[in-house]
Amino acid sequence: MQHTISPRLLQSDNASVLQTEVVMTSIIRLAKRAAIGTLVCLLASSATHAQDAVDRIRPKYLEETRRAIERYAAERKEVTRSGPYREVRANLHVHSELSHDSRGKIDDIVAAAKKAGTEVLLFTEHPSQEKDFFLDGHNGLHEGVLLIPGAEMKGMLVYPTMSLRPYEAADSQEITQLVRNRGGHVFLSHLEERMDWEIAGLSGIEIYNTHADFKKQKKLVESMKNPLWIIKTTELIKKYPQEVFSALQTYPEDYLQRWDQLCQKFPHAGVAANDAHQNVGIRIKIASDTEVSIEDPNEDQLLKVNRLLVAPLLSIPNDAKPGDLIFSMQLDPYEVSLRHAGTHLLVEDLTKDAVWDALEQGRTFVGFDWLADSKGVEIAIRDSREGTSEPKQYEIGSHLPFHSGLRLVGKSPLSARWKIIRNGENVAELEGDTVDVKLEAAGVYRVELWLQANSEPRIWVMTSPFYVQP
Repeated sequence: MQHTISPRLLQSDNASVLQTEVVMTSIIRLAKRAAIGTLVCLLASSATHAQDAVDRIRPKYLEETRRAIERYAAERKEVTRSGPYREVRANLHVHSELSHDSRGKIDDIVAAAKKAGTEVLLFTEHPSQEKDFFLDGHNGLHEGVLLIPGAEMKGMLVYPTMSLRPYEAADSQEITQLVRNRGGHVFLSHLEERMDWEIAGLSGIEIYNTHADFKKQKKLVESMKNPLWIIKTTELIKKYPQEVFSALQTYPEDYLQRWDQLCQKFPHAGVAANDAHQNVGIRIKIASDTEVSIEDPNEDQLLKVNRLLVAPLLSIPNDAKPGDLIFSMQLDPYEVSLRHAGTHLLVEDLTKDAVWDALEQGRTFVGFDWLADSKGVEIAIRDSREGTSEPKQYEIGSHLPFHSGLRLVGKSPLSARWKIIRNGENVAELEGDTVDVKLEAAGVYRVELWLQANSEPRIWVMTSPFYVQP
């Protein structure tokens, strides 16, 4: 195959000021309570391939996005993996009712994971005095999904092999050493808040975080202060739940630049952070004959207001009685959040030990599976020196010495744009469902695959690196 070397709102109608202020107040309080701030990061668009989330959350755009999803599903070919490992899909950075800002029940989360094609859930609960996230956390096989307990703490995703209760005062470096020395894993989280961190011994870092995407959306945040925009957008969310959520996706250029820098100092596996809580939205219930209750998705009351104030914005049935739900908007149901992006692992079997080994060796790639199922993407380095009876194949995450017989090879269930990146620089671009490129120099190599949706290039797959040493 030939390849080329490339350079590198709704404006408010005349609703009364008081009505607007009431609903704005509820949204702002909700943001402070947990969720809106997190998901506003999700809606950002790439600095390079920019289209704002607000521009994407329109009927025509969402319908075209759905048609792209359906087209890729129809075009997708099953690919048989040639390497020795089985591929499983995992979600990291997942919260349940063990976290203060989620009410997610384990049965519901597992059911959502299965619908999203997920086989491994790595939880990251917020530590609390009431529950020990390790001893009381979700663990073992549950309806065929492997559950692994962990925590979001000290700026990291922490997956220990023991309770960390006695070490809560330790700093990030100390926690990393403690967990890693005892066979656990630690990933740097929310990289946008800690670009200057260098923690020795990390397993890896988040190379994508939905929360970070959401925080980029200034225009969206302003739109969400408009109650009429929220009410109109709710209908689109119900009709296009995955497409609206994925309007938030951007190319994580800042994350990837920092990751490329860190990988030249020490190997760092790349993982996606779903930051799944199922807590972004709003509910309005009848509280009494004269009041309505505005709640967050966890059903925690934010405030009560006179029902006459919301009557011009919402249709309240004449026979509505206390407790009746008259409005609901949920942006991040678990199924949608988990499907959005997945961390694909190359494992020997579906066990914790096998998952641990894949994370340790960096046999991972991130797939934005909302657009197209990335299962089956296979990328390796092949040693095809003359005189070799059978070429040796190195999986993602491998360390190997450079020589002139190395080729990067890959295959995909869909034709895509492949970008070969060495030491953070784009060195080759190719089109098709396979690649075969001779490596010209040592370096840290990773691969991206891109698809098109709505005439936009959209990042689809990002692999962990190969470490080709001089």
